[in-house]
Amino acid sequence: MSPRSYNFSAGPATLPLPVLEQAQQELLEYPGAGASIMEISHRSKIFSAVLEEAKSNIKALLGVSDDFEVLFTPGGATMQFTMLAMNFLNGGAADYLHVGSWAAKAIKDAKRFGTVNIAWDGKGDNFTRMPGDSELDLDSNAAYVHITSNETIQGIQFAKEPDVSNIPIICDASSDFLCRPIAIEKYGLLYAGAQKNVGPSGTAVVVLRRDMLERVPEDLPPLLSYKVMADNNSLYNTPASFTIYIIALVTRWLRNDIGGLEAMERINRSKAQLLYDVIDNSDGFYRGHARPESRSIMNVTFRVGNEEQEQAFLKEATAAGLDGLKGHRSVGGCRASIYNAMPTAGVEALRDFMLAFQQKNG
Repeated sequence: MSPRSYNFSAGPATLPLPVLEQAQQELLEYPGAGASIMEISHRSKIFSAVLEEAKSNIKALLGVSDDFEVLFTPGGATMQFTMLAMNFLNGGAADYLHVGSWAAKAIKDAKRFGTVNIAWDGKGDNFTRMPGDSELDLDSNAAYVHITSNETIQGIQFAKEPDVSNIPIICDASSDFLCRPIAIEKYGLLYAGAQKNVGPSGTAVVVLRRDMLERVPEDLPPLLSYKVMADNNSLYNTPASFTIYIIALVTRWLRNDIGGLEAMERINRSKAQLLYDVIDNSDGFYRGHARPESRSIMNVTFRVGNEEQEQAFLKEATAAGLDGLKGHRSVGGCRASIYNAMPTAGVEALRDFMLAFQQKNG
């Protein structure tokens, strides 16, 4: 078996090695099941215990009360763009913060179901920063305020939740879910595609305040109704059982091995600083996209020298076992996604490669 490379891809992304090793050990026979977790009924007692652990781990990590539901829905975060608008917009109006590429997709889908007010637009700044509270043009009658807490493509992140008064925040947290503590009581709904920070692709994790369910129309298709999904404990249909199993293992790793979200945030900030220090001290050879106050601790986006040097950087990095550093096709450049599971050793290896590459080519 060839050695594992460091996977800096934005998603599907790297998973904790202990989780992969446990899944490997249990792949043929999950303890007590006599079969793989992928082969048993999603309504069995064994899988029910896995589902409940995944939910309870997420609740414990976020510090949520019984006022919240944790759901596992099909289709990933992209499905949520449509689903949340169908459930809560319902011909009315909502505020959206246009902070980057994923926010733009959420806005486009929401417009199918009601009026979208752009409460702030970062296009004029080329999406290099998040807005301050005083810049938001909010409607006090909005059904909700939609934010994207971390824009994967541009590498910008909210330092904290914006102040939107009493309007429920609905948040796409796909690329920074469980990377740090958050003020969960400010959210009406938070959703995240699993494949960046908590598991394989195919599922969205939804953390939903129960009172939001009172707003859900009765005539929605069942799989697109948060109320139906909550009433059926995410089991209206056959869920992505293997993905939920991995989420249970990842969240267990976060709780027991890492020590919770405060500890995870310290590790994540330390990892990110290793790369931002290289960029800041490179005399312009490396050029970060995000303004310092809005820099993401999950996705470090940057350009390298000239175009020829940038292509050489990506090619040589891959040869050195540093994979997935090419920026999104819509913006180019380079991007190091350093989610929770990326070990510090991987970030140190990238830092050392960046320093050596600059010394040779700068």
